[in-house]
Amino acid sequence: MALVTLGINHRTAPVELRERVAFTPERMAEAFAELRATSGASEAAILSTCNRTELYLAGDDDCAPAVLRWLAGFHDMEAGDLEEVLYVHRDADAVRHMMRVAAGLDSMVLGEPQILGQLKDAYAMAREHGASGAFLSRLFEQTFSVAKRVRTQTAIGENPVSVAYAAVSMAHHIFADMSRNKALLIGAGKTIELVSRHLADAGVRNFLVANRTLERAQALAESRGGQGILLSDIPDHLADVDIIISSTASPLPILGKGAVERALKKRKHRPYFMVDIAVPRDIEPEVSSLADVYLYTVDDLRQVIEENVRSREGAAREAENLITDGVQQFLSQLRALDAVSTLKQFRQRAETLRDAETEKAVRALRNGADPETVLRSMARGLTNKLLHEPSIQVRKATTEGRTEVTEWLRELHQLDVLDADAPIIPEKL
Repeated sequence: MALVTLGINHRTAPVELRERVAFTPERMAEAFAELRATSGASEAAILSTCNRTELYLAGDDDCAPAVLRWLAGFHDMEAGDLEEVLYVHRDADAVRHMMRVAAGLDSMVLGEPQILGQLKDAYAMAREHGASGAFLSRLFEQTFSVAKRVRTQTAIGENPVSVAYAAVSMAHHIFADMSRNKALLIGAGKTIELVSRHLADAGVRNFLVANRTLERAQALAESRGGQGILLSDIPDHLADVDIIISSTASPLPILGKGAVERALKKRKHRPYFMVDIAVPRDIEPEVSSLADVYLYTVDDLRQVIEENVRSREGAAREAENLITDGVQQFLSQLRALDAVSTLKQFRQRAETLRDAETEKAVRALRNGADPETVLRSMARGLTNKLLHEPSIQVRKATTEGRTEVTEWLRELHQLDVLDADAPIIPEKL
């Protein structure tokens, strides 16, 4: 069984394209059903975050073209739009890629911890929909183990500059003293929770948290001494806030240009600082055309984050070594499992031949045949049947120039010294 990984990320595709191939939780069941039915993959998992969409597949080695066509069609796109930005990894390279992703080595923020949780969620989703079997399950478990070793044995995760931290850092370019500013956080997930913490550390004391579920909005807001509201209430509060940071899983924009224009008039064009971390985007791109609005997407945080990358180069090298070991361990496990399966088949075949010859001998004895003659005949028959197919294959391989087969035969049976007058292969089979 082949392992194939394909996808796009922040290095290969801009946010405008990434948001078009993002998967929403509501469509996951449909996606898994279609993907496995049309791609030739017997097992599948889907990872969809603000920085990447990746598919992990176990099945046919040549399934990538079919998966590309399905991915484009599922999102109402042309395959050509994706082909130039899509990367494909197979087998050992696919294993290495997944482990690098889990360890945060392939993230925009080097060493960021959220991706490991997102990968675990992707695995849980695949299992929930019956899409992950023994092969992918073994790969995910090994990947999580390697990521844990990277976290505990290297400094890759020490004080990471997250996307949330980078967003708050950029706000300092607009507001020198953020204790005077009110922040509106759209969403109530882990990223927004981290944003709220960094904003509080930066001096913000006045918070609004808007979410689809009021209870979650209130829970996060109250932890910062703020107020929770519904998404539908945002226009009523928009003129009162200065900082807007959004990260939801909404498939459609939450904040539009018209609402921001009306709020700007009410606040007499005092500037807005906005960061849209979501993919697909929560804030309409046209908002950036308005005067007094500083709108940034996740891709605009790159400069702040690159400083983090340079400070962690040594830890990254250590992490890469751990991942190399992890890849080798996983491949060794697969080879061992394959050997066990092959040996089981080999033994079953030998036992079938043995039982057939034994039954033949028992019948001869019951009919009064000479025991010694029966035993010799059984031994000769069993030997010939066991050696018949291997002998044919060795002769064929030697004729084709694959002399390594003969060497393997010598090693398997420890044929250290060959008598030129006593051939390995019996004359009569």
